[in-house]
Amino acid sequence: MKRILTVLAATLIAGGACAQGTWPSKPIRMVVPFTAGSVTDIVGRTVAEAMAKGLGQPVIVENKPGAGGTIGAAQVAKSDPDGHTILVHSSGHALNPAIYPGLPYDTVKDLTGVTPLAAVPNVLVVSPARGWKSVADVIAAAKAKPGQLNYASAGTGSATHMNAEKFKLRAGIDAQHVPFKGTPEAITDVIGGRNDWFFAPMASALPLIRDGRLQALAVSSAQRSPALPEVPTTVEAGVPGSDYTLWVGLIVPSATPPAVVRRLHDEAVKAIHSPEVKARLGSLGADGLTMEPAAFNTYIKAEMETAAQIAKTANLKAQ
Repeated sequence: MKRILTVLAATLIAGGACAQGTWPSKPIRMVVPFTAGSVTDIVGRTVAEAMAKGLGQPVIVENKPGAGGTIGAAQVAKSDPDGHTILVHSSGHALNPAIYPGLPYDTVKDLTGVTPLAAVPNVLVVSPARGWKSVADVIAAAKAKPGQLNYASAGTGSATHMNAEKFKLRAGIDAQHVPFKGTPEAITDVIGGRNDWFFAPMASALPLIRDGRLQALAVSSAQRSPALPEVPTTVEAGVPGSDYTLWVGLIVPSATPPAVVRRLHDEAVKAIHSPEVKARLGSLGADGLTMEPAAFNTYIKAEMETAAQIAKTANLKAQ
């Protein structure tokens, strides 16, 4: 009997190892909860192409925008946790629980981090037609007309929304929030003069800044960006405590097997450190960023606490 049990156990172990060894057994679906052309989309597609080579399967990007990224996140949270459906989200992921009551998923219990992929500064941009040349000009205009200026975001609860609200609090100004489905739509309205300003992800705004369609006034990061070395940070521009960095990260359903999470992590890290991806991210003003899964989850929880405090202070609610 003992011998039979031993053989059976060995068979099960071998079978499990074989099953893990065949992963991925089909194309991987990478859900991006924002529109095509958003920074999350750009980083996701850049990494997807590199990861596909190591995984030996296509990584197909699907855009599921809406509700600050919660629609796409919910789809992944409810998907089969076999590693064939993954989520690439932004730091807005940490803000969503604070402003969307009754989310159809639990950010901590239903989803787990694999690794961040990139840190991307936001840049405060306006239409050149506005004539504003500095952050001080924006603040002066906002204080001259309290609550009458408006600012764009890539959606309620997005990282661009969080950035703008933090800036408003630290600058002591009031302005109306105009959410869009994604960054490209928000940028279009700023260029057209229908919105006064936008904390746009560097990766999306940089080409338009360089061709003169957008005026860059400050970057949100703690240090100046090598991509725009002449542009000050918002702190340097006179708004203490306003720094904010958007991150993009890889997330999966929490029940995903640890071996699959590890493989996804290792392939993502390999992709981020590849010369092609580093060059692509660098050209967009982004920096590759990786962490171990446990460290990333700890980081997400800390971000959630900070976001909740800002949401409470600014009375942020889903629109």
